[in-house]
Amino acid sequence: MTSRPSPSPQSVESAAEIRTGLLLATLTTVVWSVNTVVTKAAAGVISPGSIGFYRWLIAFVVLLPFTARAVWQHRDEVRRQWWKLAVLAALGMVIYQSLAYVAAATTSAVNMGVLQGLTPLIATISAGFLAGEGLAPSRLIGGGVSLIGLVSLTARGDLRTLAGGIHMGDLLMIVAVIANALYGVFLRRWRLPLPPWVQMQGQVFFATLMMMPMWLIGTRSPLTAANVPLVLYAALMASLLAPWTWMHTVARLGAGRATMFINLIPILSAAVACLWLGERLEIYHLVGGALCLVGVSIGLYEGKGRPTESA
Repeated sequence: MTSRPSPSPQSVESAAEIRTGLLLATLTTVVWSVNTVVTKAAAGVISPGSIGFYRWLIAFVVLLPFTARAVWQHRDEVRRQWWKLAVLAALGMVIYQSLAYVAAATTSAVNMGVLQGLTPLIATISAGFLAGEGLAPSRLIGGGVSLIGLVSLTARGDLRTLAGGIHMGDLLMIVAVIANALYGVFLRRWRLPLPPWVQMQGQVFFATLMMMPMWLIGTRSPLTAANVPLVLYAALMASLLAPWTWMHTVARLGAGRATMFINLIPILSAAVACLWLGERLEIYHLVGGALCLVGVSIGLYEGKGRPTESA
């Protein structure tokens, strides 16, 4: 009778890394999904300009003690890269989240979650165009399938409703998702020579500056018992915890496998919206969402069945 060889320390460590990566990926996806519902819950409780400004201001203040020394050490490189940090902040923090807050007034959290699920596919297609590379057939097919699902979703299952125009909330959310996808594309293409948290601090700084005029000029909402939990969740969980867990997820699982977890956002967002906000799942949600997820899954795979890294 032969005994089984004991696993090597390297394989045990690798398995532990994968388990940790899967746990962090799940946590990140849950935080993002709940934030979608928080964005919807904020509509009517606090103005978009106010929650956007408070969110990034709090994130900046909380992050500063932990990053101030590193930012000072890399101050010369930060000065050279300031405009790229500003562009990234505008795309991923200001345009994306501000439009999402405005869209929440006229669309459901379920719709918002489904549309967010298109981010990886839009990112891979955008990366192909911006890099001047030919698009793989899987991306074109996936984009077509997702487009059918998107039309079904925005039409609320009845194409005749499109004659009166697309719902403004859905349209704004589509623009927001495109901005967020471009954020990921530029973040990968530029590969700024700065530590991740220094980059994060710089982007949060510019996002706070950009949101300040919107807060000063627009409708200013005071902090109340009703909206403070929403602001704190957006500032601490979605703006600080999720980026940290996502960076460690990608380090352990790789960008391809990590990106596939984003496909869970529509499902988790719908579940949270039904439990928290009492939203109803309609047939067109299921059909449109399923088609979008299938399209994303097709588009994220190359010919050999490996997830693309560009997302």
